[in-house]
This record gives sequence, C-alpha cells and structure tokens, in this order.
Amino acid sequence: MNDNDLKRLSRLTAILTQLQTKRLLTATELGNKFSVSNRTIYRDIKALEQAGVPIITEDGKGYSIMDGYRIPPVMFTESEANALITAEQLILKNKDASFVKEYSEAITKIKSVLRNNTKDKADLLTNRIIFRQNTDNQKTSNYLAILQLALTNFNLIKIKYHSSETNQTTERIIEPFAIYSTQENWLLIAFCRLRKDFRAFRFDRIQDLITLNEKFEPHKMTLQEYFEICKTKCFSQPLT
Repeated sequence: MNDNDLKRLSRLTAILTQLQTKRLLTATELGNKFSVSNRTIYRDIKALEQAGVPIITEDGKGYSIMDGYRIPPVMFTESEANALITAEQLILKNKDASFVKEYSEAITKIKSVLRNNTKDKADLLTNRIIFRQNTDNQKTSNYLAILQLALTNFNLIKIKYHSSETNQTTERIIEPFAIYSTQENWLLIAFCRLRKDFRAFRFDRIQDLITLNEKFEPHKMTLQEYFEICKTKCFSQPLT
C-alpha cells in the first residue's frame, strides 16, 4: 500500500466519522475539511457505499448515514486523549453539577476505548494537571442537562425564579432558546411568557424547574441575531 492509498484510507475513515457525527453534510463541506475537490469526495462516497456503508444521498442537500448504523469505537491518538483529559479537569471545576456528572460519565466511556499505554499516560496527566478556578468545587446549579434536552426538543419549562433586581420570586413558563456561560455562571436565554419577551435567567437563581410535555414553536432567529437585537436595545436607551 503506497502513501496515496494510506491517505485515502485515512480520509475514508474520517469521512465516515464525520457522517456519524453530523446529520447532514455536503460534498463541499467535506471537500473543504479534507482539502480535496468535490469530485474526490464523490469518489470517496461511492467507495464507502461499495464497502457496504448505508449512505443516504439527499439531492441538493448532501449526505447522511442510515440511522442506527455504527462503526466500531474510534481509537484516539495520545494528543486527542490529552485534550479530553485536560477538558475533564476543567469541567470538574464547573458549577453545574449535572454538567460535571454527564461529562464524567462520557469521559469514562471514552477512556474505555483507549489503548492500554494511552490509558496509563492519561491517568498520569489527570494527576499532573490542575485548574485554580473554583477551588472550593462549589456547585450552584443542577439544571444544564435538563435545559439542554428541553432546548433541543422544544419543550416548555416551568421555573420558579428569584430576581435580584426586584428581590421577588415568580413562577414563569419559558421557551428555552440558547445557553451560554460566563466565568461565574451559566445563563439561559428564553422567551418568557410572563414578560412576553426574551430574558436571560441565571441558573443559580432558578429555585425549581419542571419540564412540561407541551411543545413550543422553534424561534426562527439565530443566536447572533438575538445578540444584535440586544445591542440595538442597549444603544437605543436614553442616557441618564
């Protein structure tokens, strides 16, 4: 097997991984990622199909892989494993308990497919890397995992929220839109049916949370458009 064959085999494996990672990919996206022409991607897709991989071609949209199809566990390089271990140590300092729990369980599954010598090095790195933030390992919320599911499944959420501005606690029905993090807190951007507008809710001020079975219509705007609207509102406020 010559170098070109090895490169192609590596690319075919990487394309398969990409198809399992994303729901739909175009030839242009794959070509740009692997620095090859669309024609090369067409040949690669055909080769995967001939090898028995159930690739679905959607005209004008791109490629996807049949739901339920899986390849054997991916082997990680030492550098990739180091990146995951480093991220784990950072996430352990996160203030949302559900995030720490879900990532820790995921990283355990990832470690199970590492080669033995890579596992030993990963364990060594785990004991030799530290982040100085949140040294007391405080956990101020436990809602990230629930809110992520509500956001992606378009479920309404009922919360009991304490506002520091009014020093009052109110019950609200909200439509989760986006989640972002600052150094100190996780925040949920959501359409609040009580205020009839978008609001940002700090996780640590949510006193109770229930996911409702009722769905809401997805909001058409992007996160960037939301921030542009916020910027416009801010600059339109009169100076006092």
